Amino acid sequence: MSLEKMEALEVRVRQLVDMVQELKQTKSSLQEELRLTQEQLMKQEVLSHDWEEERKTIKSRIERILDELDGLELSETELHGVTRD
Repeated sequence: MSLEKMEALEVRVRQLVDMVQELKQTKSSLQEELRLTQEQLMKQEVLSHDWEEERKTIKSRIERILDELDGLELSETELHGVTRD
């Protein structure tokens, strides 16, 4: 093998080694980004669950209040019916 071919081969091997190192760094960076994104997603899922529970609680309380108001209207109607008789 001639010296020129050996030097060209060395250059290509160095380029490949550099590329592999760059790919490893990119992989590491992407893995960290994925980990952070998954962590953020889990936090958002917890918040979403909490908001859903709060929404259900509020809905239930509003329905109970509306039922009480309906009960008051019925009582008022019955009261008016008694006083007219």
